[in-house]
Amino acid sequence: MPVAQWRRYGPGCPAFLVDGPNASPIHACRRRYRVHFERADKLFKQLKAARLDISAEEELRKLISVDLLVIDDFALHPLDATETNDVYELVVERHRKGATVITSNRDPSEFLAQMADPLLAQSAVDRLQSAAYELVVEGESYRKRQKPKTGAGDVVSGTSRTRTRPTG
Repeated sequence: MPVAQWRRYGPGCPAFLVDGPNASPIHACRRRYRVHFERADKLFKQLKAARLDISAEEELRKLISVDLLVIDDFALHPLDATETNDVYELVVERHRKGATVITSNRDPSEFLAQMADPLLAQSAVDRLQSAAYELVVEGESYRKRQKPKTGAGDVVSGTSRTRTRPTG
């Protein structure tokens, strides 16, 4: 479900965005909902760091209490046991209480193989899917469409420049 339409469903509505562009929480913010947007790898690093200074419970409470939690690029890399447990805790505590948007280049069925504990993984994914709107965005990546052009067939690719030639 696009975040632009999220306001229609309210803060208790979960959602998956699979293989799609980053979800923008701007519309939720404009309506004064509390939103937290984080790339999954950074989120897990922050939670691990919070464990070192004994503030992990506080960090989890903050994530559980927001109206809209957006986790970007979920399960791109395998999750260790601690990360899998964190996902489980977030999903269980937010289930039907707060909206959760998860973006990933993986299908939700692939999440299980990426998580260390199959039982916690299955439980978390089942809860997410039980009331989720699953959107699969197919087609060419929007990043390719946004690639800057320098003019007359020149395309900037990273730091190098290539010239494309018209066919025919």
